[in-house]
Amino acid sequence: MTKIGIVTGSTREGRVSRQVADYILDRANKLDIDGVEFEVVDIKDYPLPLLDSMPPAMLNKNYDLDEVTAWSKKIDSLDGFIFVTPEYNKAPAGVLKNHLDQLGSEWMGKAAGLVGYGSTLGVTAVQALRLILSNFNMPTVGPFGAFSLFTDFENMSEFKPAEVHNDTIDTVIKTTADWAQKLSPKA
Repeated sequence: MTKIGIVTGSTREGRVSRQVADYILDRANKLDIDGVEFEVVDIKDYPLPLLDSMPPAMLNKNYDLDEVTAWSKKIDSLDGFIFVTPEYNKAPAGVLKNHLDQLGSEWMGKAAGLVGYGSTLGVTAVQALRLILSNFNMPTVGPFGAFSLFTDFENMSEFKPAEVHNDTIDTVIKTTADWAQKLSPKA
Protein backbone atom coordinates (compact mmCIF):
# COMPACT_ATOMS: atom_id res chain seq x y z
CA MET A 1 0.00 0.00 0.00
CA THR A 2 1.41 3.40 -1.01
CA LYS A 3 0.90 6.03 1.68
CA ILE A 4 0.64 9.73 0.92
CA GLY A 5 0.65 12.41 3.60
CA ILE A 6 -1.23 15.65 3.05
CA VAL A 7 1.01 18.00 5.03
CA THR A 8 -0.40 21.20 6.52
CA GLY A 9 1.88 24.20 6.14
CA SER A 10 0.90 26.43 9.05
CA THR A 11 0.42 26.27 12.81
CA ARG A 12 -0.67 29.80 13.54
CA GLU A 13 -3.93 30.74 15.26
CA GLY A 14 -6.79 31.02 12.77
CA ARG A 15 -4.92 29.04 10.12
CA VAL A 16 -6.86 27.56 7.23
CA SER A 17 -4.33 25.00 6.01
CA ARG A 18 -6.10 22.20 7.90
CA GLN A 19 -9.38 23.03 6.12
CA VAL A 20 -7.63 22.85 2.75
CA ALA A 21 -5.89 19.59 3.72
CA ASP A 22 -9.22 18.07 4.79
CA TYR A 23 -10.75 19.08 1.44
CA ILE A 24 -7.86 17.38 -0.40
CA LEU A 25 -8.29 14.25 1.74
CA ASP A 26 -12.01 14.21 0.93
CA ARG A 27 -11.28 14.54 -2.81
CA ALA A 28 -8.63 11.78 -2.59
CA ASN A 29 -11.00 9.43 -0.81
CA LYS A 30 -13.66 10.04 -3.47
CA LEU A 31 -11.15 9.14 -6.18
CA ASP A 32 -10.54 5.80 -4.42
CA ILE A 33 -7.17 5.19 -6.09
CA ASP A 34 -6.27 1.51 -5.99
CA GLY A 35 -3.32 0.73 -3.71
CA VAL A 36 -3.03 4.26 -2.30
CA GLU A 37 -3.93 5.49 1.17
CA PHE A 38 -4.07 9.18 2.12
CA GLU A 39 -3.87 10.87 5.51
CA VAL A 40 -3.54 14.41 6.82
CA VAL A 41 -0.24 15.09 8.56
CA ASP A 42 -0.84 18.21 10.62
CA ILE A 43 2.47 19.83 11.57
CA LYS A 44 0.70 21.36 14.56
CA ASP A 45 0.67 17.82 16.00
CA TYR A 46 4.48 17.72 15.69
CA PRO A 47 5.79 20.82 17.47
CA LEU A 48 9.50 21.24 16.78
CA PRO A 49 12.05 23.76 18.04
CA LEU A 50 13.94 25.90 15.56
CA LEU A 51 16.66 23.84 13.93
CA ASP A 52 19.92 24.30 15.81
CA SER A 53 21.43 20.81 15.68
CA MET A 54 23.92 19.17 13.38
CA PRO A 55 22.77 18.91 9.76
CA PRO A 56 20.26 16.03 9.57
CA ALA A 57 22.32 14.22 6.92
CA MET A 58 25.12 13.86 9.48
CA LEU A 59 22.84 12.40 12.16
CA ASN A 60 21.74 9.23 10.35
CA LYS A 61 18.28 9.53 11.97
CA ASN A 62 19.82 9.57 15.47
CA TYR A 63 18.10 12.74 16.65
CA ASP A 64 18.66 14.25 20.09
CA LEU A 65 15.04 15.26 20.59
CA ASP A 66 12.09 12.89 20.92
CA GLU A 67 9.93 15.37 19.00
CA VAL A 68 12.24 15.21 15.99
CA THR A 69 12.40 11.41 16.21
CA ALA A 70 8.58 11.21 16.18
CA TRP A 71 8.47 13.55 13.16
CA SER A 72 11.15 11.47 11.43
CA LYS A 73 9.21 8.23 11.95
CA LYS A 74 6.00 9.76 10.59
CA ILE A 75 7.67 11.13 7.45
CA ASP A 76 9.68 7.93 6.94
CA SER A 77 6.43 5.92 6.96
CA LEU A 78 5.08 7.83 3.95
CA ASP A 79 5.82 7.33 0.26
CA GLY A 80 4.75 10.73 -1.04
CA PHE A 81 3.27 14.05 0.00
CA ILE A 82 0.87 16.79 -0.94
CA PHE A 83 2.01 19.98 0.75
CA VAL A 84 -0.60 22.63 1.59
CA THR A 85 1.25 25.92 1.90
CA PRO A 86 0.08 29.39 2.76
CA GLU A 87 1.93 32.29 1.19
CA TYR A 88 3.54 34.55 3.76
CA ASN A 89 5.57 37.36 2.20
CA LYS A 90 6.03 35.47 -1.08
CA ALA A 91 7.24 32.27 0.63
CA PRO A 92 5.98 29.21 2.51
CA ALA A 93 5.52 29.67 6.25
CA GLY A 94 8.71 29.47 8.28
CA VAL A 95 7.27 26.66 10.38
CA LEU A 96 6.90 24.45 7.29
CA LYS A 97 10.48 25.22 6.24
CA ASN A 98 11.66 24.33 9.76
CA HIS A 99 9.80 21.01 9.62
CA LEU A 100 11.43 20.25 6.26
CA ASP A 101 14.90 21.25 7.48
CA GLN A 102 14.76 19.04 10.58
CA LEU A 103 15.04 15.89 8.44
CA GLY A 104 17.10 14.66 5.53
CA SER A 105 16.88 11.16 4.11
CA GLU A 106 13.26 10.80 5.21
CA TRP A 107 12.26 13.13 2.35
CA MET A 108 14.67 11.85 -0.30
CA GLY A 109 13.27 10.91 -3.67
CA LYS A 110 9.61 10.93 -2.66
CA ALA A 111 6.97 12.48 -4.94
CA ALA A 112 5.34 15.74 -3.93
CA GLY A 113 2.20 17.55 -5.00
CA LEU A 114 1.72 21.20 -4.11
CA VAL A 115 -1.29 23.30 -3.15
CA GLY A 116 -0.99 26.98 -2.26
CA TYR A 117 -3.33 29.63 -0.98
CA GLY A 118 -3.10 33.32 -0.25
CA SER A 119 -4.01 36.74 -1.52
CA THR A 120 -2.13 35.96 -4.73
CA LEU A 121 -3.18 32.28 -4.84
CA GLY A 122 -0.03 31.08 -3.07
CA VAL A 123 1.74 30.78 -6.41
CA THR A 124 5.05 32.27 -5.24
CA ALA A 125 5.08 30.05 -2.15
CA VAL A 126 4.47 27.00 -4.34
CA GLN A 127 7.37 27.93 -6.62
CA ALA A 128 9.66 28.54 -3.63
CA LEU A 129 8.63 25.19 -2.16
CA ARG A 130 9.50 23.45 -5.45
CA LEU A 131 13.03 24.81 -5.13
CA ILE A 132 13.31 23.79 -1.46
CA LEU A 133 12.08 20.25 -2.18
CA SER A 134 14.54 19.87 -5.05
CA ASN A 135 17.29 19.84 -2.41
CA PHE A 136 15.83 16.52 -1.23
CA ASN A 137 15.62 15.18 -4.80
CA MET A 138 11.85 15.25 -4.43
CA PRO A 139 10.16 15.39 -7.81
CA THR A 140 7.22 17.79 -7.70
CA VAL A 141 4.30 17.18 -10.03
CA GLY A 142 3.62 19.91 -12.58
CA PRO A 143 -0.01 20.76 -11.86
CA PHE A 144 -0.68 22.51 -8.56
CA GLY A 145 -3.63 23.85 -6.64
CA ALA A 146 -4.01 27.59 -6.09
CA PHE A 147 -6.69 29.12 -3.89
CA SER A 148 -7.51 32.78 -3.31
CA LEU A 149 -8.18 34.10 0.17
CA PHE A 150 -10.64 36.50 -1.46
CA THR A 151 -12.74 34.10 -3.53
CA ASP A 152 -12.24 30.63 -2.04
CA PHE A 153 -12.63 31.59 1.61
CA GLU A 154 -15.59 33.23 3.30
CA ASN A 155 -14.30 36.13 5.42
CA MET A 156 -10.81 34.82 4.63
CA SER A 157 -11.34 32.16 7.29
CA GLU A 158 -13.83 29.52 6.13
CA PHE A 159 -12.70 27.45 3.16
CA LYS A 160 -15.36 27.29 0.44
CA PRO A 161 -13.53 26.42 -2.77
CA ALA A 162 -15.13 27.12 -6.10
CA GLU A 163 -16.13 23.93 -7.90
CA VAL A 164 -13.79 24.85 -10.74
CA HIS A 165 -10.85 23.74 -8.55
CA ASN A 166 -11.99 20.13 -8.21
CA ASP A 167 -10.52 18.91 -11.51
CA THR A 168 -7.15 20.54 -10.81
CA ILE A 169 -6.96 19.13 -7.28
CA ASP A 170 -7.98 15.70 -8.57
CA THR A 171 -5.15 15.90 -11.11
CA VAL A 172 -2.65 16.86 -8.38
CA ILE A 173 -3.84 13.92 -6.27
CA LYS A 174 -3.80 11.36 -9.10
CA THR A 175 -0.43 12.49 -10.46
CA THR A 176 1.18 12.52 -7.02
CA ALA A 177 -0.23 9.05 -6.30
CA ASP A 178 1.04 7.73 -9.64
CA TRP A 179 4.53 9.10 -9.08
CA ALA A 180 4.63 7.91 -5.46
CA GLN A 181 3.67 4.39 -6.54
CA LYS A 182 6.38 4.35 -9.19
CA LEU A 183 9.09 5.84 -6.94
CA SER A 184 8.35 3.86 -3.80
CA PRO A 185 10.84 1.13 -2.93
CA LYS A 186 7.75 -1.01 -2.24
CA ALA A 187 6.82 -0.83 -5.95
